[in-house]
Amino acid sequence: MSKPKRYTVTAALPYTNGPIHIGHLAGVYVPADIYVRYLRLTGHDVVFIGGSDEHGVPITIKAKNEGVSPQDIVDKYHAIIKKSFEDFGITYDNYSRTSAQVHHDTASEFFKTLNEKGEFIEETSEQLYDEKANQFLADRFVVGTCPKCGNEEAYGDQCEKCGTSLNATDLIHPKSVLTGNVPTLKETKHWYLPLDKHEAFLKEWILKGHKKDWKPNVYGQVKSWIDDGLRPRAVTRDLDWGIPVPAQGGEGKVLYVWFDAPIGYISSTKEWAAREGKDWEPYWKDKDTKLVHFIGKDNIVFHCIIFPAMLKAEGSYILPENVPANEFLNLEGHKLSTSKNWAVWLPEYLEEFPDQQDVLRYVLTANAPETKDNDFTWKDFQARNNNELVAIFGNFINRVVVLTNKYYEGMVPKPSELLEVDQNTLAALKAYPDVIASSIERYRFREAGQELMNLARLGNKYLADAEPWKVIKEDEERTKTIMYVALQIASALATLSEPFLPFTSTKLKDILKINFGVETSWNEVSTKEALLPAGHTIGEAKLLFSKIEDETIQKQLDKLEANKKANEAANKTLTPQKETITFEDFTKLDMRVGTIIAAEKMPKTKKLLVLKVDTGIDVRTIVSGIAECYSAEDVIGKRVTVLINLAPRPLRGVESEGMILMTETPEGHLVFVNPDTSTSFNHSVANGLQIS
Repeated sequence: MSKPKRYTVTAALPYTNGPIHIGHLAGVYVPADIYVRYLRLTGHDVVFIGGSDEHGVPITIKAKNEGVSPQDIVDKYHAIIKKSFEDFGITYDNYSRTSAQVHHDTASEFFKTLNEKGEFIEETSEQLYDEKANQFLADRFVVGTCPKCGNEEAYGDQCEKCGTSLNATDLIHPKSVLTGNVPTLKETKHWYLPLDKHEAFLKEWILKGHKKDWKPNVYGQVKSWIDDGLRPRAVTRDLDWGIPVPAQGGEGKVLYVWFDAPIGYISSTKEWAAREGKDWEPYWKDKDTKLVHFIGKDNIVFHCIIFPAMLKAEGSYILPENVPANEFLNLEGHKLSTSKNWAVWLPEYLEEFPDQQDVLRYVLTANAPETKDNDFTWKDFQARNNNELVAIFGNFINRVVVLTNKYYEGMVPKPSELLEVDQNTLAALKAYPDVIASSIERYRFREAGQELMNLARLGNKYLADAEPWKVIKEDEERTKTIMYVALQIASALATLSEPFLPFTSTKLKDILKINFGVETSWNEVSTKEALLPAGHTIGEAKLLFSKIEDETIQKQLDKLEANKKANEAANKTLTPQKETITFEDFTKLDMRVGTIIAAEKMPKTKKLLVLKVDTGIDVRTIVSGIAECYSAEDVIGKRVTVLINLAPRPLRGVESEGMILMTETPEGHLVFVNPDTSTSFNHSVANGLQIS
């Protein structure tokens, strides 16, 4: 692709059912902001687009749980998220919301255009239905076992463990999150986007095209999807919260959130253009525009297959040039969890670490999950601040500014003869803009951030080797040259740090007084003879970074530990008594004492053992979810109580022909209901009979 005339950069729309946490920042928003800040500094025409996704099922679930309306939820969290982004320095050109009228109009028109072109198929199919709630169970209204990886907490639209995109009817042992009921199947009509119709185009565009420059995790996941064969994907849902389906027969249905949400990028661009007096269409329809989506890995399929298929079907839009998705960020060795409050929330961070936005930006960039899941720890946060930002970057700037004020009353000295070491240092300095730019343009932000720190290291080494505090006593002219060179490095840092450390960049420019007629662009760092000319006067020294003490970090660790204990206590809560049954119901159960004569771990699962049990009347196979408590060797020879007249059920390709009765200790350990002992437990069979 030739040099683009303009850039349209989008960042995934966050669900407005909670605040932003560090996983969101590391995965999407920090890298996106680095990229657009760099593009602006290099003089490109770029629009950075975002907004709140306000139509997801998690929003309606949260509203039900809190006893408020979905609108109350989205209004609350949209305001919180928008302010957090602003305070953290995420420089959107427009941050909109999918409840805005411009979005409803844009999404409705997009649907109608595809519908009128015959790009949808209408099908009546059986969908999961909760009889008790009198509601179809779309997406996250249902949970169950993932048919691909065996995760027992997969949602009806996606398994967050393996990333597989699902339909609710794909789940094994589905359960309604509204009532806990096992759902039934009921007929309903929906509109589908036939992805199989676009399979040839997607193969040509992605697999045979130039998309091998996409990140390996992105290309690999997309290739796997295409290789498995694409199938029609529903674009409507049976819900009462969302954009009404603008078609005959669409009453009581809304546009599927993953159809409407990416269109939010387009509607947000329209909103920006109307405000700024610009034309939005070139940013979405001109082939000389480069479209880049920043997302997390759980959104890869939607942005690389479904949204491009939608755009292609519409016919007038450009397609994404790149989709640099990151993997997941963990916290202190555990997966981030909003429900368990295992997270570092951005609003809390901004309150507890005032004026230290750049510390978090730097740490999240240095530890970005670009190619694999990575881990954030508070000790690493402290170490990177103290040992890198304070000891390297801040130390260099402080020494340069203090010495310039001490020796020359803040005036940049005129250099004398440049020695070889000076010339080499300035040459190395002038190479950094291209080095950092190369990393940014390849979406290697971690690498780019470390190159910025290497420039600060260059300055520190130059000063340490040159020792101006000693040379000043013997050679004042040489000292002037040393300080002149050091000030050029400081000025370069002020410009090149802006994408990564924007608040620090502003402070440093203020210290160096380079906002007054001598502002330097990114490219001028390489070409300008003097970034800070002789005779220019700088300001007084101010600390750019402050050391973070052990007590501050311990406070954060204590907070996480308290959350962990609270979750453990909540998980020990006894399950309420189930619905009363009659004696006749109980007599239908045929329970026998059996012996486990063989056992093996089911491949690619965490919890499942495949057991052979001698029941006295036969030997049968039972799949049991006890592998986290027992190894296969542990259970051979165990006498167990077996419900033998339970209808057989397939589990990951193995037919389970019964159920072993289990109970749980107060510590949460599963144990057999042993026919040979009378061991008692505080809440025997508290969760009912354990089916495995």
